[in-house]
Amino acid sequence: MKKIITEIRTAVVMTLLIGIICCGIYPALVWGLAQWLFNDNANGSLIVKDSKIAGSRLLARGFTGDSYFHPRPSAAGTGYDAAGSGGSNLGPLSKRLYDSVKERAEAYRRINGLAPDETVPVDAVTASASGLDPHISPGNALIQAKRVAKARGMSQETVIKLVEHNTKGRRLGVFGEPRVNVLMLNIDLDRQEKADGSKQG
Repeated sequence: MKKIITEIRTAVVMTLLIGIICCGIYPALVWGLAQWLFNDNANGSLIVKDSKIAGSRLLARGFTGDSYFHPRPSAAGTGYDAAGSGGSNLGPLSKRLYDSVKERAEAYRRINGLAPDETVPVDAVTASASGLDPHISPGNALIQAKRVAKARGMSQETVIKLVEHNTKGRRLGVFGEPRVNVLMLNIDLDRQEKADGSKQG
């Protein structure tokens, strides 16, 4: 009987100990290290503009209108829905995928003043696997630069410089592709336009 009581006591103590370690100490340690070493990432890489959260550097936002750069198309929820991340899951032989890409290419050419047979960047007409990719290719951004410059009354050279400023190269020089963060670029555009307006005023 004494042995059974000892074993029960040992089991209860071990359960409590493991519970405290796994549910208290370990999460607190991970949280503390993340806040200390990777504070920005651990808090969602949020972008604050005019004392308000404008978005996250890690998530696409659905910009529309001629005066902003447009992100990749999104199949997340009803579009750019962070609670519904996901792709269209349409196969390469899908007619729905073919029709949507064709429709997007026509719209992209029309919006950006391209010829009907001009080549369109693939990231301008296809959604990413998450539907929330915050980046576009530099080629896509440079095509949109003309439209954005015209809509804002800015010189195309100024807008291209902002694109170049927001272009990140390959990771470690070999991984991935060069990319432009659309949210950061659009915020820089607003900042530049405001600065130009202040100078003129």
